[in-house]
Amino acid sequence: MIALYPEAMSVATYRVSDRGQMALPAGTRRRWNLSEGGAVDIVDLGDALVIVPAERGGLRALVRSALDEAGGYAALATSVGVEEPDLA
Repeated sequence: MIALYPEAMSVATYRVSDRGQMALPAGTRRRWNLSEGGAVDIVDLGDALVIVPAERGGLRALVRSALDEAGGYAALATSVGVEEPDLA
């Protein structure tokens, strides 16, 4: 498994309003350069949501970087097939 940002891993609970809105804390907005507002990519994984700042390529750039780090899609698929035969 590829650890994208292990040093930055933190978990927090946020409330979603009855209008579907959620506020990010000021520190988080500053860290991700969203202080003046900004776009985020949200991916629904079924059991989880992933929220990634859209600047710098957003989620696509993050996935592309992870694939490159793993040696490309073919290498990653091969290693997953070896480690998890049921997924091959």
